[in-house]
Amino acid sequence: MNNERKLAALALVLMIALTAGALAADGPSYAGQMKQWRAARDAELKADDGWLTLAGLFWLKEGDNRIGSDATGDIVLPASAPARLGVIEFHNGKATLRVTSDAQVTLNGKPVTAVELRSDEHQKPDVLRLGALSFHVIKRGARYGVRVKDLNSQARREFTGRRWYPVNARYRVTADFVGYDQPRQVEIINKLGDQIKMPSPGYVVFKLNGKAYRLDALDEEGKLFFVFADRTNGKTTYGAGRFLYADAAKNGKTVLDFNQAINPPCAFTPFATCPLPPRQNRFKIAIPAGELNYHNAEEAPAQ
Repeated sequence: MNNERKLAALALVLMIALTAGALAADGPSYAGQMKQWRAARDAELKADDGWLTLAGLFWLKEGDNRIGSDATGDIVLPASAPARLGVIEFHNGKATLRVTSDAQVTLNGKPVTAVELRSDEHQKPDVLRLGALSFHVIKRGARYGVRVKDLNSQARREFTGRRWYPVNARYRVTADFVGYDQPRQVEIINKLGDQIKMPSPGYVVFKLNGKAYRLDALDEEGKLFFVFADRTNGKTTYGAGRFLYADAAKNGKTVLDFNQAINPPCAFTPFATCPLPPRQNRFKIAIPAGELNYHNAEEAPAQ
């Protein structure tokens, strides 16, 4: 058995060495792919349905919630909306919009004057549109709120692009995936302080700079999704942590590319409700790869 372990260990070392050599030899191509990937992330962020269009988040109270651009209302829309668009009646988790102005509010392209709104707890919420504005109901913990988007938001107009560490192939690693027999519900705390349950298919084990680490995975539409923190947070990267996605494991393996670590939506807008890294996903090391903090980041060291 000892000889078998030695042979297995030797094979693993050889495989890692060959993989690292292939990455180094393919450096220019890899850097080019990363440039394209990062450009796509900028486009995604700035898209019509991207996070930069968020313009407000308002929690519903029982009873009538006045909606419009009037600053004294309960749900304050951007100035392009009528001062008093109408009322959202909220009772026992059900929200109904009643339009009291002459403005044309649409749902699925059809004008509406009174409609019960399905929240995002049903995956696809009812999205109401008014010119460049849209809004829908979200559920977070026990609370329901109205999330507002504006295609002409200041954040979208002034966006100059994400900022990144230089691409470094050392932070692209192959990980072992350990799956559970059945997905487990794990508790995650979000920015609001709510404890939410999210499905976890398993965890990954990998090495960085010769040391072994573990990350608990979440399931995000068939992808492995990681919410993690490291010692760069609050310095060169976003203070609350970052996100990382990986392909579903094949033959017990997946690739973690920390060059693709990205900021959560909360780094770009105060109207997002991001999950925070669980305790077991908080590294005591710095991972100087991936996206820098969007606001007031220190310059990344040259690598």
